[in-house]
Amino acid sequence: MNTSEFAKALAARTDMTVADATNVTKHFLDLLKEGVNKGERIAFLGFGTFTVSRRAARTGVNPQNPGQKVKIPARNVVRFTPGASLKEAANGKFKPLATAKKVETKAVATAKKDVKKVTTAAKRTTAKAKTAAKATVKKAAPKKPAARKPAAKRK
Repeated sequence: MNTSEFAKALAARTDMTVADATNVTKHFLDLLKEGVNKGERIAFLGFGTFTVSRRAARTGVNPQNPGQKVKIPARNVVRFTPGASLKEAANGKFKPLATAKKVETKAVATAKKDVKKVTTAAKRTTAKAKTAAKATVKKAAPKKPAARKPAAKRK
């Protein structure tokens, strides 16, 4: 998967356009590069950690001429240590957070809006009919409590 394929997949899972997802992806990678340039440790819980380490100068061998020694200068290198969930994903134990949403055509979207309008209108009509039916029904008069009998006198 390359950057543009990643951006398209991100757009399919979210409510972003492909252009927005591409922009987010570019900014994400740019922030990673800035952090690495400063020598910062960048950690994503469960995913992994990016660190910068120093590789010392050493003497190597020219592969085209094995008898010739070559000096390799010291330099910084980026190291990545995978997190637990990334290791599990590599072994087939991955469960995505969200499934990719289906891309619908304009015709399908318009049809859904029309159905929603009709359904909403039907609900309003039904609600009005219920309200009218309640208004026509006469309420029964509340029952009066039974009269109490006088208590018997005690001897």
